[in-house]
Amino acid sequence: MGLDLGLESTGRFELIACVEKERAFCDTIRLNQTKGRLSKNLQVFEADMSSLDPQLVMKRCGIKPGEIDLIVGGPPCQSFSTAGRRGTVQDPRGTLLWDFLRFVEALQPKFFIIENVRGLLSAALRHRPIANRKDSELAPDELPGSVVRLFADDLRKLQTPYHMDCFEVNAVNYGAPQLRERVIFIGNRYGEVTEFPDPTHGPERIEESTLFDDDTSLLPWRTLRDAIGGLTDVGDVIMDFSDRKKSFLKEVPPGSNWRSLPEELQRLSMGKAWHAKGGRSGWWRRLNFDLPSPTLVTMPNHASTSLCHPTELRALTLREYAAIQEFPQDWEFSGTAAQQYAQVGNAVPVRLGRVAGNVVAGAFDRLATKNWKVEAPPKEFRIVYVQSHVRTRQWYKAGKTMVWEDGGVNNGVSYEPPQTVRRVSAIG
Repeated sequence: MGLDLGLESTGRFELIACVEKERAFCDTIRLNQTKGRLSKNLQVFEADMSSLDPQLVMKRCGIKPGEIDLIVGGPPCQSFSTAGRRGTVQDPRGTLLWDFLRFVEALQPKFFIIENVRGLLSAALRHRPIANRKDSELAPDELPGSVVRLFADDLRKLQTPYHMDCFEVNAVNYGAPQLRERVIFIGNRYGEVTEFPDPTHGPERIEESTLFDDDTSLLPWRTLRDAIGGLTDVGDVIMDFSDRKKSFLKEVPPGSNWRSLPEELQRLSMGKAWHAKGGRSGWWRRLNFDLPSPTLVTMPNHASTSLCHPTELRALTLREYAAIQEFPQDWEFSGTAAQQYAQVGNAVPVRLGRVAGNVVAGAFDRLATKNWKVEAPPKEFRIVYVQSHVRTRQWYKAGKTMVWEDGGVNNGVSYEPPQTVRRVSAIG
């Protein structure tokens, strides 16, 4: 519900229906609806979207094709994430993109929003493991980006044509206290080209980059301290580390990870992963109050994706999770601890939903001044990079671990300045 709550917080949208497969997640929606935090008229469809009839949704909501202003969705992203094994559309969850398209075709909304992991833009329809790519050239459906290209082609073929712009963004650049790279697709049936705003927040440890307009003053990134430092009650729902994991984490200072351990403990605690390539920055990670939170995952107590409190030897609690995602303070969650963490970890940051909602609301206002005249849609769908790649610190440099110290002097450690603020390419 992060995206939905963000949209509603603009004051321009009312949520009238939602589709959710998991019973516990639906229970959360119903619970907050009962408590008056959602409209009493909200229709909750506890169903698999792939088998849900759009006609049934319209009938229960009392709407006809073309009457709805906006439909939004975040098809499960595991298929496209670069963090694990990429199954792309060979995984049934990947086809939910096309189920979303089925709803667009049936409901004919004025606008739609799709949110997903940034890896969707490079995902292939058929994934060939890297180890098997030496024998022959990749087939067209194995090429990076083939998922988005096919989706765009199918969107163009709808009876009611839509234009679509895709934005690579990072929630931290808009005031969220969390690094979270995402891609947001915004489509409409009026030929309107939409634009996502430039970042409003940025690094305060570097001089303002000349890449920004001279009259733009960036606010500092919001930090983990901003999000949870003032909590007087962190709640009692927690998926905590085992005693074995805590024995390693207690040796890691705030802002660091496995590289702060003696090599003997690195090898002992990481096993085969110690020999792997890549930064492995999530291994035995202890957070830092003076930096934004890393991307929240569904299970904070895994060794390889740990989210350990900066000063206490424990994982972040559910209430701290919700604060980082900026859910309302009175929002309640149903289900087991694992199900509650999954709801928060999989959510769109509420603030990012609000920014996307304001983009669409602004487009509504422009179209209203033109009496909703349908323009000839642009020939090209666009992918717009809006400084989504952000690095806040270096873990390892010249044989030395670079560690941020709360309240200490951090000479030699700095935010990495942005290299590119905005870049536009076409979906070929």
